[in-house]
Amino acid sequence: MQRERRNLPMIHLIIDGQPVEVEEGTTILQAAKKACIHIPTLCYHEDLSIKAVCRICVVEVEGQRLLPTACSTPVAEGMVVQTASPKVLKARRNILELIFARHPQNCLVCPKSGKCDLQKVAQDLGMHLDIRYDTQIRHQEEDWSSPAIMRNPQKCILCGRCLEMCNDIQGINVLSKENRGFHTLVAPAYGEKLADTNCIGCGQCVQVCPTGALTVHYHTYGLMKQKELGKKLIIQVAPSVRITLAEALGEKPGVVSTGRLVSALKRLGFYKVFDSDFSADLTIMEEGTELLHRLKNGGTLPMITSCCPAWVKYCETYAPNLTDHLSTAKSPQQMFGAMIKTWFAEREGIDPGEICSVSVMPCTAKKFECTRPEMRDSGYQDVDISITVQELANLIRAGGIDFSELPDTPFDDPFGEGSGAGLIFGATGGVMEAALRTVYAVVTGQEMPRLEYTDVRGFKGIKESTVNLNGTEIRVAVAHGIKNAKILLEKIKEGKADYHFIEIMACPGGCIGGGGNPPKTWKIMEERKKAIYEAEKNLPIRLSHKNPAVKRVYETYLGEPCSEKAHKLLHTTYFNRQDLLR
Repeated sequence: MQRERRNLPMIHLIIDGQPVEVEEGTTILQAAKKACIHIPTLCYHEDLSIKAVCRICVVEVEGQRLLPTACSTPVAEGMVVQTASPKVLKARRNILELIFARHPQNCLVCPKSGKCDLQKVAQDLGMHLDIRYDTQIRHQEEDWSSPAIMRNPQKCILCGRCLEMCNDIQGINVLSKENRGFHTLVAPAYGEKLADTNCIGCGQCVQVCPTGALTVHYHTYGLMKQKELGKKLIIQVAPSVRITLAEALGEKPGVVSTGRLVSALKRLGFYKVFDSDFSADLTIMEEGTELLHRLKNGGTLPMITSCCPAWVKYCETYAPNLTDHLSTAKSPQQMFGAMIKTWFAEREGIDPGEICSVSVMPCTAKKFECTRPEMRDSGYQDVDISITVQELANLIRAGGIDFSELPDTPFDDPFGEGSGAGLIFGATGGVMEAALRTVYAVVTGQEMPRLEYTDVRGFKGIKESTVNLNGTEIRVAVAHGIKNAKILLEKIKEGKADYHFIEIMACPGGCIGGGGNPPKTWKIMEERKKAIYEAEKNLPIRLSHKNPAVKRVYETYLGEPCSEKAHKLLHTTYFNRQDLLR
């Protein structure tokens, strides 16, 4: 994630007439960026390995006959580089023509239009002339089977980004290169539909795809259909959405847009706009109480958080014999849906059947989660439609709303109150920190000496800590990204997991790195993380159990955490999905 600082010799070179000084081992692409010189790329991604397969980043180096790729060529002392010479521009345009000769030209109706790297490179190079090569589009079937991700292999440029993300970084191994030559494609093995594979729906492949080959499965049409039918649209907003929505609409990373977000949703016609920080707090009450029960009564340990649906599906698929370690608590999304269809509907005198419960999530896997058949304890589907940050940004644009000029509007009652503990759910370690704040207070009768429990913060793959609860040492661990989750699962299988409580998030970085957010790098993630913790410090309530809305729901409806009613509405069961590995 973060490179270690090294004391390396400095290299001096000339790029487009500008003297540049960089460390030995730096590539021409990195050196040019330091000099504020833009070189177009397609297969390159700063957080992935260098592939140099698209060749769009070729440059001219004095003394070399061939044009090397800037992404893979290290600088050398005295090197003279031209990044936009006539020879370079001609080569890049030729490469683009070859790509376009086998790429569909329906850009206007592509979900990635306006956010497509290929489209941007073409615009930058002035590719408005006729393509000289005969167009030969690969007639490969689109795959809409997954509720989370859409595949259009015709738009794949074989850059390999998704392969590295799925196979090497996440370790799921759903995608591979199939066939040869012109018919080469990236797809699940044996022509399987994505829904029939071991895909967990994390959407990290979508995050790194430079074209419309892999996109979020949009559900905005269904949302508009529900509006036309006269349903009351009630929407909940996940903690991290207020951090990433402004970014999706063109603002810099790390801008908190809570009030403007609510205003936009009101203008789009939502009946009520609620804060998922409330149900994050509710989750802490249920999950924290469950942990204390397990500790006291000899329950299955370590207990693992169940907030992340991609992680839950991974556990069900790869380690179903360990699902008893998962907390039975539903995710905040599903808890909120259950409360809307029960307590809120009764309070407002609304027929639950007339409510369309919607969520805005940073996550593509949430789309799968709301379709799980067990998520209907209210008698209705807890959450009817889940949309991503990208989808909401599109709705705002389509609605003609100038997001930058919107006034601030508060969330609606009675679910407009959330704590700082709920807000930090958006970053890896946030669920653990929120839980420890409340569990510590319940056991000791006093707040933690310092609410900012930094031991579980940050982007280290696995974080460990020990908390003293009235003389009892509670050992905790936090992991983000499936590869790190695998390490902890192996420890549990081998009886070496000396922990009491574990938080796991499937997406690197947690929800701020979710597949439904605008594309990110680790630099962008740092800004998102910083914004979450800065916003949390300024909230008047920072402990889940002190949220007045949560207290009110328990006093008037649920009774107490993990009560019979709470267990019926707010807890769930799991399934063995090993058949997906066949």
